[in-house]
Amino acid sequence: MSGNNFLKWRKQMILKGGRKIDFDWLLDIAAGVSWRKLQNIILNPEQYFSLEIPIEEIEVIWESHLKDNTPLQYLISKCPWRDFQLEVSAHALIPRQETEFLIDFALKKVENINSGSWADLGTGSGPIAISLAKSLPNWKGHAVDISKEALRLAKRNLETLAPQSNVKFFLGDWWEPLQKWSGSFDLVLSNPPYIPSDLIEDLEPVVKNHEPRIALDGGADGMLASKQIIFGALNGLAKGGWLILEHHYDQSEKIIKFMKEIGMGEVSFEKDLNGIKRYAICCKK
Repeated sequence: MSGNNFLKWRKQMILKGGRKIDFDWLLDIAAGVSWRKLQNIILNPEQYFSLEIPIEEIEVIWESHLKDNTPLQYLISKCPWRDFQLEVSAHALIPRQETEFLIDFALKKVENINSGSWADLGTGSGPIAISLAKSLPNWKGHAVDISKEALRLAKRNLETLAPQSNVKFFLGDWWEPLQKWSGSFDLVLSNPPYIPSDLIEDLEPVVKNHEPRIALDGGADGMLASKQIIFGALNGLAKGGWLILEHHYDQSEKIIKFMKEIGMGEVSFEKDLNGIKRYAICCKK
């Protein structure tokens, strides 16, 4: 189709509702119209080009999104994360950009260790597990989730993106299925549910009405899962092993305090792109 016709159609679709940034994301991930390609079309509207899927299919997806706020990631079953693209579904939380930083912090902590054992608690669709598997090929990986459907999704993603990896999957609640390896983990990452229960209804409809509540609801203070994971690290981690977890924007001081109170060492925090304390770090003395 011509660039002129495409731009007219794009304008019509955006005028139906929703955010322009979301529609352009859909064009990029589902139809192969990257931001750079879109800019080229705007600058050269007389040129012809093709989409990777029919316009009619894009319209159906966008209208479904507008109808009931279903996340676009669920509608196209795709979500880019770091340097790969995940299969996603309503059985697991949509991976967020801020969670990518967990991998960066983790790799810095173990950059001088050639082999070891890591765990991803609450793996969901598997983004953290896959990143660790790709970055630490000589390590043994353990990915845990309480949802059978999420584990199936994570397994499919691993088989597609890192098929030769040494990663095992476990069904259960946080540390519980890993008791056999207690005291052996050199690195544990987690992005647990951390939204206080009474704030769930304040979330955007695209989140609260579609993403699994079990992956959002962190209990009365939002820290139920986080405290279970931190406390479990006392026995789960090897001496000198690291725990890094993501938390709510206003929980840093309380989580850091809890880590110190139970006797964890080298307790610290890291900030997200907005300068908010979002990640807590500690190791076993």
